[in-house]
Formats: sequence, C-alpha cells, structure tokens
Amino acid sequence: MARKISLTDHISDEQESLNTVANIKSQKKRILTNEKSRQRNAAVKSEIRTAIRAVNTAVVAEDKDAATAALLAAGRKIDKAATKGVLHKNNAANHKSAISKKVNAL
Repeated sequence: MARKISLTDHISDEQESLNTVANIKSQKKRILTNEKSRQRNAAVKSEIRTAIRAVNTAVVAEDKDAATAALLAAGRKIDKAATKGVLHKNNAANHKSAISKKVNAL
C-alpha cells in the first residue's frame, strides 16, 4: 500500500528535478491527486499483465481448463480497467481478443 501523501510533505525528487514547484494551492492538490492516480494506474496495469501472463502460461502448457479460468479472470480485470479509464475501451477489447484467440485455439 502506498503511503499517504499530504500537502506538508517535502517535494518529491521528481518535482525537484523538474524544478516546477507549484505556488497555487489547487495545483499543489492536483499534483498530489495525479501522483495517486499514476500509482493506482500502474498497479492496475501490472495486475492486467500478470493475468495475461497466467493465460499465456496455461496456453503454452496446453491446459484448457486452467486457460479458460485464467481467461475469465483476466477478462474481468481488463473490463474493470477499461471502465475505470486505466485502459481505453478499444485497447481492452484488443487485449481480450488476443488472449481469447489463444485459448480458443486449444
């Protein structure tokens, strides 16, 4: 779990290297919320990659039952990511289509 970020925290290394520290209160808040969503999006994308990897390993092992179960789990995660705006809906559809083709080929 990521640590809680507050407005009183010191500026991050990223902000310091860019040398763009905001003076406006709303922009400071925006920087914090952007960082939170960036971390959340990265975690969700990592989960999706892991789920797709599980499908691919089941396909390589030619285990149809495991591949089907992994496909359902991956499909749910991909759909949720698209709903939340982490992935574009067409990108999500392409991911689902690609792994579905592999499972159906078994």
